[in-house]
Amino acid sequence: MDISALKSRRYDINKLVEAAQEAGGGNQKDNNRDENLWKPTVDKAGNGYAVIRFLPSENEVPWVRYWDHGFKGPTGKWYIEKSLTSIGQQDPLGELNSQLWNSGNEEDRETVRKQKRRLHYVTNILVVSDPSAPENEGQVFKYQFGKKIFDKIQDLMQPQFPGETPVDPFDVWNGAEFQLKIRNVEGYRNYDRSEFKESSELFEGDEVQLQAVLNQLHDINEYVDPESYKSYDDLKAKLNEVLGSSAPRTIKEEVALDNETPPWSDPAPAQTAEAAGDADDEDAMSFFQKLANAD
Repeated sequence: MDISALKSRRYDINKLVEAAQEAGGGNQKDNNRDENLWKPTVDKAGNGYAVIRFLPSENEVPWVRYWDHGFKGPTGKWYIEKSLTSIGQQDPLGELNSQLWNSGNEEDRETVRKQKRRLHYVTNILVVSDPSAPENEGQVFKYQFGKKIFDKIQDLMQPQFPGETPVDPFDVWNGAEFQLKIRNVEGYRNYDRSEFKESSELFEGDEVQLQAVLNQLHDINEYVDPESYKSYDDLKAKLNEVLGSSAPRTIKEEVALDNETPPWSDPAPAQTAEAAGDADDEDAMSFFQKLANAD
């Protein structure tokens, strides 16, 4: 990305807010092995600290969003897959979760909660300070995060109190550094104390340094590239393998048998079931991935 071009196409913060509201509600490679994906380091107590700066991209908005699932079935096998809902397609587990959620049975709803989809955002960042891994400082990485951090981005772009000025955190001139403060709360990573600093120019506006950073930006579209997702049939086969004999037919299969109008023409059931599962637990997802790889 050229800095002169960036000056002429800086994001309209109102459009970013609109996109963030819509987004708030993959690539199949193992993200844990992606050397370009930054993850904060925590100590033995589960606490960590770092300072990062969110960066722009050549996309219409500077982030991409996707969902995945991760759970262990009654067979002892793991289902860890990207959800086709990320690219606007029907997903077999999403359909199954909708059926279970709408059954009215609390046990079914508890099953949905266990195999819910997980929401992720990916963007480019500059690591300003990383005390546990100082070699990362000054480098540009992809960063994957969940709803809680995305909510803080939205709050900065669309402040709720009088006298507060909207700030585009992805702007290299008027953005702001983000202090990532991680605490271990009841066994889970908590980001509640993370916060943005005051608005400032990155590198005090030095265009040589800014251009050097822009030259390091990574392609984040891989996470929403349809070619990188498994097909519906492949996901269904994997789901059956994980659930074993307990795997019921999906809505799509029932429609094929009954030759009726697809129930998903009304999106409400799927949204209701999946909305029950969207959560900020990407670190739990990484843990599941490691367990599955170890099996």
